[in-house]
Amino acid sequence: MGKRGPKPKHLISTEWSANLAYAVGLIASDGSLSKDRRHISLVSKDIEQIENFNKCLGINLKPGKSYVGNVFSTYRLQIGSVLFYEFLVSIGLTPAKSKTMGVIAVPDDYFFDFLRGSFDGDGCFYSYWDPRWKSSHMFYTEFISASRAYIEWIQERVTALSGVKGSFSISSRVPMYSIKYAKKESLEIIKKMYYSHDVVSLSRKRLKIKKALEIEIEQQARY
Repeated sequence: MGKRGPKPKHLISTEWSANLAYAVGLIASDGSLSKDRRHISLVSKDIEQIENFNKCLGINLKPGKSYVGNVFSTYRLQIGSVLFYEFLVSIGLTPAKSKTMGVIAVPDDYFFDFLRGSFDGDGCFYSYWDPRWKSSHMFYTEFISASRAYIEWIQERVTALSGVKGSFSISSRVPMYSIKYAKKESLEIIKKMYYSHDVVSLSRKRLKIKKALEIEIEQQARY
């Protein structure tokens, strides 16, 4: 009788859930798959991002730290799991995904959890007062990628599931693509991404959105 191999150290469920979809969104934005078909990495400057990733996958791995000179640069968490790696490949993620990523096979029921993960990775939210108009408070939600096919897929799914279209653009400096949603459309997306107060999210981005929405409510009450 041959010897049994070592037991897997990190068993990650691949049954779709809000948490798994969020984690996949983080991988699609800030993660990478190694060419050895075993390791998955997530890199972030924010330790909360790493903690959220651990939580969503039901693991508790300690991240490494990268430095530029003596200055801290990023955290890096690496998972070794052939099964999870194969699952990610089966839904559309691949090594060197940044420019080749396209459709990700996320169930519609969990798409906005995935989108929240992608937003916490590579998305941005910003607001400002438009000086051209009295009391005109503007804000935008934006998703960015080096893959045109991926951004076009994001736009198509958001439109299909929420009815908003957004504005597609290409960076003139480097081949980066984005889809941007202005105030009215942003409100629809925010409502769907943050459908509950306890969904996993990056608190600094959520706080920025919260402050903008408070200003908006104040403006509506005033005028």
